[in-house]
Amino acid sequence: MGYDTISFPERTNFLVTGAAGFIGSNLVEALLRMGCKVRGLDNFATGKKENVAEFINNPNYTFVEGDIRDFKTCLQACDGIDYVLHQAALGSVPRSMKEPLIYEDNNIKGTANMMEAARQAGVKRFIYASSSSVYGNSSKLPKIEGEEGAPLSPYALTKMVNEQYGKLYTEVYGLECIGLRYFNVFGRRQNPDSQYAAVIPKFIKALLAGKQVEIYGDGEQSRDFTYIDNVIEANLKACLAPKEACGMSYNIAYGESFTINQMYRVMCEHLQIHIEPKYVESRLGDIRHSLASISKARHFLSYSPIWNFRDGFLETINWYKANLQR
Repeated sequence: MGYDTISFPERTNFLVTGAAGFIGSNLVEALLRMGCKVRGLDNFATGKKENVAEFINNPNYTFVEGDIRDFKTCLQACDGIDYVLHQAALGSVPRSMKEPLIYEDNNIKGTANMMEAARQAGVKRFIYASSSSVYGNSSKLPKIEGEEGAPLSPYALTKMVNEQYGKLYTEVYGLECIGLRYFNVFGRRQNPDSQYAAVIPKFIKALLAGKQVEIYGDGEQSRDFTYIDNVIEANLKACLAPKEACGMSYNIAYGESFTINQMYRVMCEHLQIHIEPKYVESRLGDIRHSLASISKARHFLSYSPIWNFRDGFLETINWYKANLQR
């Protein structure tokens, strides 16, 4: 898994926000497997009930249906919690270009609500999801913390504000916050059906159905695709990192990049399906190239990802073949 050696004292209490989402549900699963007590919070705006259904009967799991935009809900969710893994947010750069105000409400106000609730509840540490989108129009590769450009979308801006809140709450209020800048996470349970679905599950579902996929632009844009188990490792290690790691944000990736065209060719090879893609107009707000330096996360968090793109990709395709074709 990559996080098998990580352990917490018996009955450590975790709160996972966005617990019915892709990353949140995988974190819940990993924590329950470790014997921790987990409280999940989600309003099902983008999360799916089937993602949490398998945990409901676990005695170490409780689920709260609620919204992070409601401060009272956040306070109740944080009561008695040791660590918060805050994944709840609206994703999707294209959607944020169309609906900027709901991103302000969910991603900025919602995250501020959660940090303040965690502070009032005496939570030990607050780990939150940031994004590689904070690098904006910077063309430097690899992406290094401290060398951000101007944001290209409302989504990116919300994540930059989250990081400022994390720094503030660490330095001013004493809540130990760590931001994790995820780079194009993929893996089991990622939703292929949304209008704004991530490229990997969307392509897999289309190919398994014998349909042509659409690639934005020329397909030569590159991404540092990051398998879900690397993200789980980062969250758990961030909880246990030394205090000097707090108040900062870290790139969470594998540290290698592939173009969309390369990814599509690998996908076709694994599925043994060959359908020529259709190239369509580029999307506003998208970053052209993305490749992470993970040196800072290695140093401060002891982050050491073992899942490269190809290995994680094969696991992912096998999961979708088993679950989409039922």
